[in-house]
Amino acid sequence: MAPKVLSFFTDFFVYETAKSVVVKSWSVGIINRVVQLLIILYFICWVFMHEKGHQLRDTGIESAVMTKVKGLGNFSNRVMDVADYVVPSQGASVFSVITKMVITANQMQGRCPETDNKFNCSTDAQCIEKLGSHLGNGIITGTCLYNNVTNDTTGWCEIEGWCPAENDKITVTPMKEVENFTIFIKNSIRFPQFNVTRGNFPSSLNQSYIQSCTFDPVHNPFCPIFKVGDILRHVNQSLDSITNSGGEIGININWKCNLDYDVENCKPKYFFTRLDAAFEHNTVSKGFNFRFAKYYQSEDGTEYRTLHKAYAIRFEIIVSGNAGKFSTVPFLINLVTAFTSVGLATVFCDIILLNFHKGADEYKAKKFEEVSGIVSESGNKRPYQGSQASIKALGKTSNDSGTFSIGRQE
Repeated sequence: MAPKVLSFFTDFFVYETAKSVVVKSWSVGIINRVVQLLIILYFICWVFMHEKGHQLRDTGIESAVMTKVKGLGNFSNRVMDVADYVVPSQGASVFSVITKMVITANQMQGRCPETDNKFNCSTDAQCIEKLGSHLGNGIITGTCLYNNVTNDTTGWCEIEGWCPAENDKITVTPMKEVENFTIFIKNSIRFPQFNVTRGNFPSSLNQSYIQSCTFDPVHNPFCPIFKVGDILRHVNQSLDSITNSGGEIGININWKCNLDYDVENCKPKYFFTRLDAAFEHNTVSKGFNFRFAKYYQSEDGTEYRTLHKAYAIRFEIIVSGNAGKFSTVPFLINLVTAFTSVGLATVFCDIILLNFHKGADEYKAKKFEEVSGIVSESGNKRPYQGSQASIKALGKTSNDSGTFSIGRQE
């Protein structure tokens, strides 16, 4: 036991120092330089691909968005303006443009037959099983109501709630004029770290230009007026499909600014995406719709409402971006990291030499050497003794101070 404890302490309290061994091998030498070159090229590319890598960056963008929709449409023989089809009211960064509605007029509190086919019945017992259900247009009472006009043997369960019940299975023609509606977007951003404030269109734009232009990524990239039909074409969406079932569209405003140049070069780029693309081909919960009601009272005090089930295109304005500016400290850190990483080539070459090269044994003998704590020196200044005899027998001193050279091996 004692020898093991002693051995542990003697092995623990040792000192290791680097020893340089020059290996004159064409194959290993080429590998070493190639790996070093690849590491340097990698860091050069990394610096330029990541906005020069040596910039002081600001990703904490502050943003404000104001929107305004314009256009007139025709739905169910009624002319619709923005107050009819934009929800919520003007100005929000997330809004919906209604393309069609199922309208149930003159509803009042009472009892009436359900219209959902899930609540078909032929006996009261079938409705009693669904007693108290909240999944339809009202609360099931447990009574089966038959169609007394046609004398059908199948009826619908009775509900208590707003009557008559909504029937959203009817066919409604969407408002096709939505294709020509326009969306005005006013976006202001600020990079707080640099105290830089920018707007999505230059102050030089005059009123007549804004009133006549529409956004085009090539010819009018800074026009703040976006045509709904153009947006749908950018995301390869069918007008008929999205106006019939609704959908969600993202308008992405991206600010990527290099503040080493004139701040006037800090301009936005626009991208468009279908946000609900994952559900586009689903058979359930497809598209986008919502309900809202308008309430009123008759002269006798009875409360009525008109229920609207609206199918709409939901637009969401998404603002992102970052700014960068040259800073000495990040640049020096990246530079030191690049040169330090060049040493990885030595590690890689050592693995080859120690395990796969035909001169591995000789390389190990030169690279790893144990020296005792007592080193004697003769009177005629002979080289230090106490090291392995292989220093004198196997190696010849190279021109590099403190190094040993192993002859070139092909």
